[in-house]
Amino acid sequence: MTTTASTTPAPSTGDWRLDLPPSRWHRPLLVLGILLAALTVVTLVGRLVDDRELLGVNLWEKPLKFAISGTIYAVTWAWIIGHFTRWQRAAWWAGTVIAVTLAIELVIIVGAAAAGMTSHFNVSTPLSTTLWSIMAAAITTLWVATFVAGVALWRNPGADPARQAAIRTGVAISLLGMGLAFLMTGPTAEQLNDFQGIAGAHAVGVADGGPGLPLLGWSTVGGDLRIPHFIGMHALQALPLLALLLELGARRGGVLRDARVRRGLVLTGAAAYLAAVGLVTMQALRGQSIVAPDALTLWLASAIAAASLAAALAVVAAGARRQRAAGPSASAAAGTSTGA
Repeated sequence: MTTTASTTPAPSTGDWRLDLPPSRWHRPLLVLGILLAALTVVTLVGRLVDDRELLGVNLWEKPLKFAISGTIYAVTWAWIIGHFTRWQRAAWWAGTVIAVTLAIELVIIVGAAAAGMTSHFNVSTPLSTTLWSIMAAAITTLWVATFVAGVALWRNPGADPARQAAIRTGVAISLLGMGLAFLMTGPTAEQLNDFQGIAGAHAVGVADGGPGLPLLGWSTVGGDLRIPHFIGMHALQALPLLALLLELGARRGGVLRDARVRRGLVLTGAAAYLAAVGLVTMQALRGQSIVAPDALTLWLASAIAAASLAAALAVVAAGARRQRAAGPSASAAAGTSTGA
């Protein structure tokens, strides 16, 4: 197997294409994404036909969530790496390591579920300790490989400034969100006082396995560190989606045809997203449920929303002034890449 990208001609510099030829996609990650999509169906069936529970939830709920998230993650990176025109070899290897480590994690999670035992934080037996150690090493390696791919991404220019800003900030916040998972890996004081073979927890202020939101499982009675981990990690999809929605708006004409306006709005969205990750992290660490915010949380959320709205209006206003000063013909040419 070659360790470089496909021999198909690379896309033009910075051309982040939605219609990227299949031969350009990172093959190991694309194959993994297809396999995890199939696993999603299998675990969904398992959840429907197998009524066994662990910590108050169906055994197949965790594998189902990880299969869905893994599918999205693998396919997204397969598409991103397919655009690289620089650092291609480093990016190919980083993507391959991501695929391997993500596969290892999913195999252990599904295997543990089938055996009726927990996978995360479980050090109650030699077997469970070994599995958790392998998973922890895979997760750490996955983060490092994603960081390398992120560095390679920053070395690749972008034709459309809004798309480039969305992908770069999405990767950066995603790395932060992934890193927040390490907050869960230390044993709690309660676990140390009465050790039962579990070292680490999702919940803060309450025991894992209590009442939670449907499917997501996030605690409705205490803090939950899975929330900032999840929200942060999926900035990788949310911010590029914002850029695409702005491009759709640009097709109707108006100020969004200005690429600088779209880039400014993407950066504003990224700042708001990062602030939201910080807010839910603080909320979780305070042992506060996502469905029961206190006055401080609500005040901070309102401040983030107000500041973001003000920044977005300022970006649009500046674009409108430039458009009026430049005249109709110049404003029509301001957009750079509002197609596929």
